Amino acid sequence: MASGAAGSGTAWLIFALMTVATWGLYGLFLHQGQTAMADPEMGRYKAFLFVGIAYFVTAVVGPLVILAIGGTSGASWIFPAGGMAWSLLAGLVGAAGAFCVLLAFGAKGSPAVVMSIIFAGAPVVNAIVALLWHPPAGGFGALRWQFVAGILLAALGGFMVTKYKPPPGAPAHAGLESTVATTAKAP
Repeated sequence: MASGAAGSGTAWLIFALMTVATWGLYGLFLHQGQTAMADPEMGRYKAFLFVGIAYFVTAVVGPLVILAIGGTSGASWIFPAGGMAWSLLAGLVGAAGAFCVLLAFGAKGSPAVVMSIIFAGAPVVNAIVALLWHPPAGGFGALRWQFVAGILLAALGGFMVTKYKPPPGAPAHAGLESTVATTAKAP
């Protein structure tokens, strides 16, 4: 895969929107998995075990296959220490975040609220840390007001979705859950 395709075409946007869709479903599916474990005390850890298995398949087997295929030029199997360290840290931070999502659910946070806070707050953290790592030319005073307003609006949006979320109704899949529960009890 070409790494310098940032400005060419719209493939990057398609992949970004696919990430929005998959991560947008992540918390909902994770909460369903935790609940479907039918173990109020340890269900979240059981669910996280299967998240780990999925991560292994996706993040270990997938890249190994791509590296093994290697395209026409073949893949380099050289892994610089800095690249490994930062990538490992990214994985640890990501896995810790996924685990914290489960802990938030276990502490009675609803998926709508928990994920709204996460998805509104994460871009703010990303923007601030990116600015600290790579300060803008001309200093922080050179930041456009639209950028600052965007960060503030993201934070405000997370707050508003959390504070004014609609009250829960009957889940659309209640019939499926009762079928699963009945099947699980069957001898």
